[in-house]
Amino acid sequence: MDKATIIEGAEPLYKHGNEVGILVLHGFTGTTQSVRPLAEVYDKAGYSVAMPCLEGHGTHFEEMEKKTYQDWIASAEEALEWLRKKDCKVLFIIGLSMGGTLALHLAERNRDVTGIALINAAIELPDFEKLEGDDQPRFLDAIHSDIKRQGVSELAYDQVPLVSVQELLKLMNEVRPALDNIHCPALLFVSDEDHVVPPDNSEFIFETVFSEHKELVHLENSYHVATLDHDIDLIVERTLEFFQQYTEVKG
Repeated sequence: MDKATIIEGAEPLYKHGNEVGILVLHGFTGTTQSVRPLAEVYDKAGYSVAMPCLEGHGTHFEEMEKKTYQDWIASAEEALEWLRKKDCKVLFIIGLSMGGTLALHLAERNRDVTGIALINAAIELPDFEKLEGDDQPRFLDAIHSDIKRQGVSELAYDQVPLVSVQELLKLMNEVRPALDNIHCPALLFVSDEDHVVPPDNSEFIFETVFSEHKELVHLENSYHVATLDHDIDLIVERTLEFFQQYTEVKG
């Protein structure tokens, strides 16, 4: 297959709406399919929406092997810059899993970010840290489709390059010490049962960010990919309220 070809369902979405821009970020080894329900709702609500397919994702896991965490950051930064060029005066970032990690990085580096919404964000993964060493295989079985809702699956890689796991660890190690530099409003969602990212990740982020306005919302009926699970309506409702509230404050 052509290494540059995005598989069906993993396409990016860029829609120009009003002056409020929403950057939507998917997770590690995943695709835009996992967060598309959010992007489509925000687009319908009139917001400007940027939902990139992160570098190395949505193609083939061998393509992912060639990319670094800095490439993932660059993908997110480029999408944020697209919103700025569309004259968005208010900027929000919402991210699932590693997308939440990237949202934290961008919020710490870009002071024009109005607020962030995180869904089962990853900041420390002990199981991944155990994979360090020369005796590991080149590719590992990926963990995906951690979804409670029956009959729903996530479009993601079945295998993950070991070097990509190491890149994710580098990203989290860079973001974690800088959490107390984040001051913008933060809305955090955490699934009470998550088989990919331990829920204490979200609790640590909530306690460490220096945001004056922050809230932790528990998802009682979803696993890791909550954006495709039973609590999607709650996530949509609370994020739309969050965007409206802090757009009015800034306005």
